[in-house]
Amino acid sequence: MTRLVLLSVGRIKGRGLKEAVADYEDRLRHYVRFESIEIDPAGLPDGRAAEARDQEAVRLEKQIPSDLEVIALSREGKSWSTRQLSDYLGDLLDYGRAGAAFVIGGAHGLGASILDRAAKTVRLSSMTLPHEMARLVLTEQLYRAGTILRSEPYHKGP
Repeated sequence: MTRLVLLSVGRIKGRGLKEAVADYEDRLRHYVRFESIEIDPAGLPDGRAAEARDQEAVRLEKQIPSDLEVIALSREGKSWSTRQLSDYLGDLLDYGRAGAAFVIGGAHGLGASILDRAAKTVRLSSMTLPHEMARLVLTEQLYRAGTILRSEPYHKGP
């Protein structure tokens, strides 16, 4: 079974968001082996953003399984439609690839080492999203992609 890992900087604090993310993560586990890993933010002031990104990148890299393709989430990334995400997951399944690690950065984004390691860089929106919202959007979209692959009725879009 294909494995998906979602790595993110920071924890979800709001109860409603935490419940929504947990719900989609549980649903997603019906389609793939799914794991979510959170690391603590560097906790540095905004004036030390580059240093914070680098510190977080080191901690993220230690958690990325070596057999998974890295997908970095960044506002500089390519925009994917839900169908494109579904096609990507379908390719992972069809070609027997191990899976993918989706990486969400902290308040200052992702460090260069993560972006360099990424096979693909994807953006969820042209708008800046807090990591908690990015995580909710991504888990919902991964679940939706799973329903598309199984021709289940959840997805109503093109």
